[in-house]
Amino acid sequence: MHEAYMAQAIAEARNGFRQTYTNPLVGAVIVKDNRVIARGAHLQYGHEHAEKNAILHCEAPEELLNSTLYVTLEPCHHRGKQPPCTQAILDSGIKKVVVGQLDPNPLVAGKGVAFLREQGIEVITGILEKEARALNPHYNFYYEHQRPYVVLKQAVSLDGKIAMLGSRTALTDDETSRFVHDERDDYQAILVGADTVLIDNPRLLGAGTSLYSPVRVVLDEAGRIFEKQDLQIFTNGAAPVLIFSRRKVSDLPSHVKVIDLPKFSIANILQALYDEKIQSVYVEGGAGVHDAFLDSGLWDEIISYVTPKLIGGNGKAAMSSFRLVEEVLELQDFSVQTIGNNVRLSAKRRSECLQD
Repeated sequence: MHEAYMAQAIAEARNGFRQTYTNPLVGAVIVKDNRVIARGAHLQYGHEHAEKNAILHCEAPEELLNSTLYVTLEPCHHRGKQPPCTQAILDSGIKKVVVGQLDPNPLVAGKGVAFLREQGIEVITGILEKEARALNPHYNFYYEHQRPYVVLKQAVSLDGKIAMLGSRTALTDDETSRFVHDERDDYQAILVGADTVLIDNPRLLGAGTSLYSPVRVVLDEAGRIFEKQDLQIFTNGAAPVLIFSRRKVSDLPSHVKVIDLPKFSIANILQALYDEKIQSVYVEGGAGVHDAFLDSGLWDEIISYVTPKLIGGNGKAAMSSFRLVEEVLELQDFSVQTIGNNVRLSAKRRSECLQD
């Protein structure tokens, strides 16, 4: 019976898809005498959490007394944009709380469950935990590994090239391009190198389906892009821009921030993004940037859009550099999907190879 009600709470959680920003997706149902008397979810960042939303949607508040709350994530016990859900549960008269997943955020991390139990409320944890965790893979990874979840995304020709040398090269068709823009909205940052910005002059925006557009991140240690203030990342303020560069520049648009680092490395860049509260990064290259991530071991998934085109010759190879390669990396969770005239291939790093 617990599993059936938790499954309903998981379904409720999905109603907040792409609207909760750095907060997790959470759903809740309240049960009394084997019937659901209220449902709720965290529907938008800054709005009520799932537990409070469900309590508020109970049409007969007196029925909350001695009821059971099913919630996909441990109730919070701290005050942020919303008051603690644990206090709302206590005040409502709910007598039992069934939790899918404990919250890895150190602000919560067992404190919610401990408080409820101290107040005499029965708490059961770990119900459909795998399914509950699947609601928030990037949120969980961010707090459990202290870095953003990193996806390497590329579009390649059948001969493994990403572009003609030094020029903008469109490989994917319109349907795939729309799909990729939508996919970007699943992440909190889009990252590219200076060459991509200088050659392609991209806006680096998603499809506009998430509450906040992904932050645009550019790696440009020498600061070459500052020579071209008409680039779209400067003229288009639809999303924040973070530029990693040693060059000191003034009079930049208000949406642009420059970050200098004592040492430019993938580890230090990801640490800075972690400090900026960015939980996931969609790395779009180019080849040198992708290979630097590959070499660092600080990445988690790769997505390749393979197109029925050939470039050959001195075309830019995907994930290329002059470093010496000494091993072949085997991946897991391989999947294939056809989109338009292209094939989307994805795979993840083996868990034993994961680096923090």
